[in-house]
Amino acid sequence: MTQENETPPQADEAQDTQLDAQESTRVQLDYQGTSQVVDEDNGARVALFGNTRRKPVRMDGSLKDPLSIREALSVLYEIVGSDSRRKPKDRTAYLAHQRSSASGGASGANVFDAQREYFEWLEKNDFTGWLLLDPIITAHPDELLLEVFSQDEGSYARLGLDWSALKLDSPVTYGTTNIDFTEKLYDSVRRMRSYHDTKLSVGAEAVKLKTEGAPGAVEKKVDVPNTWLRGFLQVQASATLPHTSFSLAPIDLYNVLRHLRLNADQKKGGRAIRVELVPGQNPRLVLEPWEEVIETTQAPYTGRIAQVIRIWGRRRLQLLRRLLPLIESVDVHLLGTGLPSFYVLRCGPLTLTMGLTGFTSSNWSQALGLDTLLPRDAESSKNLEKILEYLGKDERYFASLKDISQATEVGRADARDALQRGCQQGQLIYDLAKDVYRLRPISEHIDLDQLQYRNARERRAHDLLAGRGGEVKLISSNVIAGVGTQYVADVSVAADKREYRCEMTLDEDGRVKKVSDTSPFFRKHQLKEGPSAPLIALRLKIAQERKKQAETRGKGSIRFETRTYVKRHEGGEDIYQISLEEQKLKVRWGLRRMAKLRSQNLQFNTVDDARAAYFARIKDLESKGYMDATAA
Repeated sequence: MTQENETPPQADEAQDTQLDAQESTRVQLDYQGTSQVVDEDNGARVALFGNTRRKPVRMDGSLKDPLSIREALSVLYEIVGSDSRRKPKDRTAYLAHQRSSASGGASGANVFDAQREYFEWLEKNDFTGWLLLDPIITAHPDELLLEVFSQDEGSYARLGLDWSALKLDSPVTYGTTNIDFTEKLYDSVRRMRSYHDTKLSVGAEAVKLKTEGAPGAVEKKVDVPNTWLRGFLQVQASATLPHTSFSLAPIDLYNVLRHLRLNADQKKGGRAIRVELVPGQNPRLVLEPWEEVIETTQAPYTGRIAQVIRIWGRRRLQLLRRLLPLIESVDVHLLGTGLPSFYVLRCGPLTLTMGLTGFTSSNWSQALGLDTLLPRDAESSKNLEKILEYLGKDERYFASLKDISQATEVGRADARDALQRGCQQGQLIYDLAKDVYRLRPISEHIDLDQLQYRNARERRAHDLLAGRGGEVKLISSNVIAGVGTQYVADVSVAADKREYRCEMTLDEDGRVKKVSDTSPFFRKHQLKEGPSAPLIALRLKIAQERKKQAETRGKGSIRFETRTYVKRHEGGEDIYQISLEEQKLKVRWGLRRMAKLRSQNLQFNTVDDARAAYFARIKDLESKGYMDATAA
């Protein structure tokens, strides 16, 4: 008789351990000089060197407002180098440097001198260790764009500089390349002043002629982790998904940042911003756990449905503080609770778009939820080829979805699918600020097969979900008051000739709170080496089922569902939670801050009667002005 504790088949753990090794993509960057601000007779010049391994991009002009460019470039530098992940100190490289020091000076010096010597050595020998990948710069007929992605895989930023902000001295050579963005450039940018005439140059040879005496050629070979590169593409592609939008005034953003600066986070009570949206009313921002309510002042919410959305990553918004004096308005685009959020800051001719993942470094639970919303086909389609040809012809480079659909004679839905696929493949970007798609190849050589999945276990989990080599059967889902929702499933794996029992509890934020799995990989490693393939398959199945429930809401097929509604008043915020469980109806209500909500359990003769009472309660709450906060 086969038991669960027996040695597993070799196909399971051996393949997982072997194939989940860290993989990376080698990116080679060659520059003919070091980007920096150089002094000239009548002022200064911001000289940005492009990657000579790509098609040349050139522009040369005078900045009309150097201070705004200084602040914007400073924000980009802070974002590309930001890392909010908690990690222990790693002294391996430092100790290795001490041991390899031939003179013995580092080992005999004090700690301060040893650290200084090590950092000087790192700057000369492995400077790319400071940053993952230099910014991508794109010159289009309407503006100059710079893109960066943070080290913690949590923040994406795109700076758009309208050509009206410059007085061009020569025609622009359009295209996309990388620019050398070093700490030396950042230090020199900070010394820019308004009383100096400042020029901006992008290119290779043309820039070099004007920067005599600058350091020579720079060659970088960067091993970019595929998880980082994949996250970069995923965050950009998520901007193409349906989103909820509203506007903020600069003072509203300032109030949020001010409260966060003056108050430290707490371990309990939540760390999200709860956005309350009521049609015809100005949005409200509620900061957890203090329940600080910020009434926004820009414009009323124009959506049709009252709802509450919780967003994370609020501490990363502090990276925008230097732009606060320049901001004219802020457009916020939310994909949903726990999903990426986007902020478009309009500063006259400058536009900064910042995208934040649901959580820092996007934990595996939330990331998989986003994967179910994005297409996974890594192969280019005929429609995408048509679109790329259209955008690259006659120096067009960007267009709206409507124009693309009409010009290529591709249906609107098919064109949107192809454009979204192009964003995932790194060939296109969606510009939220102007509602256009832009031609922007991220690199000349990208192995899309390596970026389609994070690891071998995730690939196997998608196969199981699709019925290839196994099956995922969701057995039950149970709402536990104050804890979350518990899901139980049986995952059969044909290669192992086994069926594993998996359990997963998701809290109200959609994060994994507790898991259990009978597979050999989980029994040996738990979550230290990441989730097992059956657990990933269960998480994907949960996201799939939730999506189906959202699409079938209000239909007679619903037997299990839970909805949450809230309404704010002077005394606080009332909350109602209604759960339908076949013939049972459970209602919990009270003030949000109450330690224990009041409850009522009702039993009906039939499922239809319980369902009718369930929707009647929902209709009554909506008529009284309650907002749907189910996902929040």
